Amino acid sequence: MNYKVEIDVMPLKVLLDPQGKAVTSTMHNIGFKTVENVRIGKHITLNIQAQDKSEAEKKVKDLSTNILSNPIMEYFDYTISEDK
Repeated sequence: MNYKVEIDVMPLKVLLDPQGKAVTSTMHNIGFKTVENVRIGKHITLNIQAQDKSEAEKKVKDLSTNILSNPIMEYFDYTISEDK
């Protein structure tokens, strides 16, 4: 079965996000003073083959933990849906 996967990788909330700070500062400089707490991360989409959704979830967790994110500095969240 084919599954469509969307993975978001974000910096841990307790860590400084230099990119987010830079974007926040730029937004303030151009007049968007009400914007705060910008966090910059990665959005990854992929298709994966698995026998069932449970197997797809295991594969996504393995990929996300070992390749797509750095667990020391980042966390990830994902959605899986059948790809029709």
